[in-house]
Amino acid sequence: MSLHRAIDGQTCRTTHNDKHITSTKMKIFHLRNLVLALFASLLFSPVPAGATPQMGDSAPDFTLNTVDGQAVHLSELTAKSDVVLVVLRGWPGYQCPLCTAQAHDFVQAADKFKAAGVKVVMVYPGPADDLTKHASDFLQDKNWPKDFVLLLDPDYSFTDSYGLRWNKKNETAYPSTFIIGNDGKETFVHVSHQHGDRVKAETVLGMMPDTSQDSMTK
Repeated sequence: MSLHRAIDGQTCRTTHNDKHITSTKMKIFHLRNLVLALFASLLFSPVPAGATPQMGDSAPDFTLNTVDGQAVHLSELTAKSDVVLVVLRGWPGYQCPLCTAQAHDFVQAADKFKAAGVKVVMVYPGPADDLTKHASDFLQDKNWPKDFVLLLDPDYSFTDSYGLRWNKKNETAYPSTFIIGNDGKETFVHVSHQHGDRVKAETVLGMMPDTSQDSMTK
């Protein structure tokens, strides 16, 4: 009898230990999956709304209209080529002379941007009232290339979503330049917190893989 009890007791302890080991393994398995899921969410999480995208981030998609009312989607542009996105001050109550100078600089380099296979997109923010008229006036006398795109940002929907709102009297957006690769990732980000400090077309072209320093000096 005592021998049977000893065997039964040993069997019960073995079964209990097996259950404990199995339970521990399951906990470790679930904990590992939780850690992997958390890591993946941090690695692939999108840029929070209202935050300025940084280098390496996926550029938040947006849809804005041209002065002709044509809807343009950023994701459709990047699916075809790299995109240089230039955010102007737009209409702070007048045509910004530094924006005009920057636009002229890029227009003069239009052939080089085309040769590099890069799409140049400029955003013109401002109050919705008469913004189309102001943007149309901005395009006058600039010999605007057909490959360039000027988009309207009425009442700052895009500007706010990219964290670029310059929320002071007679201000609109922080002048900014982004280079977005064909994979939708930000490869260059420059945000100016003043009227000047604009990125030159030559600087952007120098970052393009198909553009050499020699081609910029021709």
